[in-house]
Amino acid sequence: MKKFIQTLKNIWSIEELRNKITFTLLLLFIYRLGSFIVLPGIDPNKLANLQSSTSGGILGLLDAFVGGAFSKASIFALGIMPYISASIFMQLMTILVPQFAKIQKEGDSGRKKINQWTRYLTVVVTAFQAAAYIGYLRSPQNAESLIAGYGVQLFWLSTVVILTVGTLFVMWLGEKITDKGLGNGTSIIIMIGILARLPQSFSQEWIARTTKGAGGILILLVEIVLLIAVIMGLIMLVQGTRKVPVNYAKQIVGNRQFGGARNFLPLKVNASGVMPIIFAQAILFIPTLFSLGGTASWTVYFTDHKNLGYMIVYSIAVIAFTFLYTALIFNPKQMADELKRNNGFIPGVKPGQPTADYIGTIMDRITLPGAVLLAFVGILPGIIQLVFGMTQGFSTFFGGTSLLIMVGVILDTLQQIETQLLMRQYDGLMSSGRIQGRQATSGI
Repeated sequence: MKKFIQTLKNIWSIEELRNKITFTLLLLFIYRLGSFIVLPGIDPNKLANLQSSTSGGILGLLDAFVGGAFSKASIFALGIMPYISASIFMQLMTILVPQFAKIQKEGDSGRKKINQWTRYLTVVVTAFQAAAYIGYLRSPQNAESLIAGYGVQLFWLSTVVILTVGTLFVMWLGEKITDKGLGNGTSIIIMIGILARLPQSFSQEWIARTTKGAGGILILLVEIVLLIAVIMGLIMLVQGTRKVPVNYAKQIVGNRQFGGARNFLPLKVNASGVMPIIFAQAILFIPTLFSLGGTASWTVYFTDHKNLGYMIVYSIAVIAFTFLYTALIFNPKQMADELKRNNGFIPGVKPGQPTADYIGTIMDRITLPGAVLLAFVGILPGIIQLVFGMTQGFSTFFGGTSLLIMVGVILDTLQQIETQLLMRQYDGLMSSGRIQGRQATSGI
């Protein structure tokens, strides 16, 4: 405890780090404050149906990412998600389209151009999503929340403009946090939105457990211990790597020797990050659009996360997308060429194509267990809810997209803090070793 307090003092004694933390907290406070400002034309006292209809499925996931702003009909109802969608699309374009890949390789100017196109695409995506959100607000189950005296055309125009501007403002907050704050701004905004629902979910679970015959506080303590164990296991999954030994040839220039060092090539077990889970959830949501309002019996295989059929379909989708996305972002040929260019080689493997094949084979072998574990993490909330009978809100923190994002973002932020401490010759956050971050994917 004494070492922890001293570490906090060291962090606060560094002026640059202190300013970064203060600036980040200020912008996050502004974001959370805007999440409670309701759109014009909406009666905030009549949002009960809207909140109940977003308790599950893809809408529940979106509401979790924006900290409940979606169900509150807030000016930040769409949050940062349109920007995430645009970023994912542009990232895939840089992988699949040679022209975009060429622009990205132009250095800083190419990245700026890609980022600018991403912002333009964000405006288009937000406008379409805002129109869909208006249709959702005007649906029969949510129509009572609309103020009758507010004109229909005015409501459409004002809502589209405000939601678009709100998303752009949140995007600007994320970029400012990245530039002048601590950590990746987009990821931190999503994490804060997820964490904002934790107190309410824990309160609901507390009330449910303290009710007579519900198991009492003992079961709640068991759930908390299990949650800590799940988080520890997820940290191992996020940080898990396979180290491939790499040697570098010696070079003698004049009287000095360069190279000859032995290093490792870290291959991540979960190289695709959280993207397979997001893709799988989006794909499973599509069939429900053709189910006549979601009343068909077969929709449980795509919406009810406690259903065994849903778990099987979801797991298959996650494993398939893990291999697909890893194949898109991981290029063994490029890695082998980089090693050859820097006079590096894997012991016992010839440079060039044999090295690429060797790296690709290792990546395939470690991707399979990583994909299976990722699928298990995705269905874990449903399993936990079935076994313990806990509330749905609290069960979502035992796995899935929410927990993966939180663990990854917290590790990245702690890694930046540790780097600042080590640069100024302070002890790091961990005495047993340095904190390793995760591979950032599309700002998430």
